[in-house]
Parts: sequence; structure tokens; C-alpha cells
Amino acid sequence: MLFGISPDACVVAAYGKILPAWLLAIPRLGCINVHASLLPRYRGAAPINWAIANGERETGVTIMQMDAGMDTGPMLAKRATEIGIDETAPGLSARLAQLGAELLSETLPRIARGVIEPIPQDNSEAIYAPMLKREDGLIDWRMTAREIANRVRAFQPWPGSYTEFREKRLTIWRARAEITTLLEVADIEIAEPGTILAIDETGIVIACEGSTALRIEEVQIEGKRRVSAREFANGARLSPCDRLTP
Repeated sequence: MLFGISPDACVVAAYGKILPAWLLAIPRLGCINVHASLLPRYRGAAPINWAIANGERETGVTIMQMDAGMDTGPMLAKRATEIGIDETAPGLSARLAQLGAELLSETLPRIARGVIEPIPQDNSEAIYAPMLKREDGLIDWRMTAREIANRVRAFQPWPGSYTEFREKRLTIWRARAEITTLLEVADIEIAEPGTILAIDETGIVIACEGSTALRIEEVQIEGKRRVSAREFANGARLSPCDRLTP
């Protein structure tokens, strides 16, 4: 008992820190965590972001019994969901919050009745999802277009996916890997990553690693509002062969 309270269970969601042993020991049924991944994959502070950034097609929520480690306790319940091909971190986060709330409501009574057998995690299958840093958002044009597009979706709203353009930060808010062929963009094989291949009504096409191309659809230059890539290209007077790199 602490401060005159004696809870049956404590529930933690999106806390991001390890609870001390003395706190874990207080509730009769322990401390329960609602984690936004299918453990043991994506343990850590940013599981939603890194699942999208790494191109996963499925994620979910796990109800687990907390222990002294970082998301290492035994699992009590899981529920999976597909990640939409264009889904962003904020959108997926909202869906997983609802999914986690539903699963928790179903699981807590079963914990109280003692009908759940905790399942230990297989540490050999663990993947870590560390806290995001500002530099994670810096675009490396030597990645493939799909890898960059995944990061654009993953790193919203912070740190964003950005590059440097004319000594200012240029944040890319919407982009997708372009379905292109050498017949459509003849110079894609020889273009340096970060080079503009084409500009049209729907965006700016940028050369990336592996003869792939990224179509940028919405951007925001430092200190300005978000605009379509076409509007930005017109205002900046961009043309093919320009580069979106320092």
C-alpha cells in the first residue's frame, strides 16, 4: 500500500519510461502495459514510427505484464492490424489507440479471473524502436524511393522528413515511390540521387538510389506554409536537373 491506496492493477500506455521495481510491486495484479506493436518486435519508445519507417505491412497492440526491462515482460494478449500503404504515424497511432483500448477492456477482466496464461517473449526475435531524434528526419537521397516515402509517413508530425534547399529546411509532407521505367524517365540511371527528373501537375519527381524515383506531392519551406509541390516548384523556379540537396 502506498499513500493509503491499494490498487488491483495499474495500466500504462505510451509512457516511454521504465517503472521502478517498488512501483511494479504495489498492485495485486501487477502493472499492465498497452504497447503499440506485436511484441517482441519494436520494443521501445517509438514502435509506430519505426514500424512504418521500416516498411512493415502489419503491426498491432500487445497487452503485457510489466517487469524491470524495456517492454520485456510476458505477453497477456495481442491483436494485429494491417498498415495502410499510405498511412502516416498520426493516423496509425489513432487506430492503435482505439484497438488497444478495446483489447484492454477485454483483457483486464480475464486477468482478474486468473484465466490468462502469460507468454514469455522470445528475446531472439526482439527489434528495438528507439526514441526519435531530430537527425532521424534528415533525408538521405541514397536510400531507395520506397525507403524515403516510408520515412515521410513515419516521421510525422516530428521530426518530419526534410532536406536542405538554398540554405533552408525543406520538409516533405507527402510523397510516394514513383512507378517509373527507363522509357518514361530516360536519365534515371545516370542521375545523381536528389536530382529533379521531372515536374508536372501532381508533383516533383526526384532520383533516388537504385534507379528509383520519389514523387513529392506536398512540401513546406522553412518559415512558410505547406503547399503543393507544384506550387513550390513554380515559386522556386525549379527545373529538371536541379537538385534538392545542399
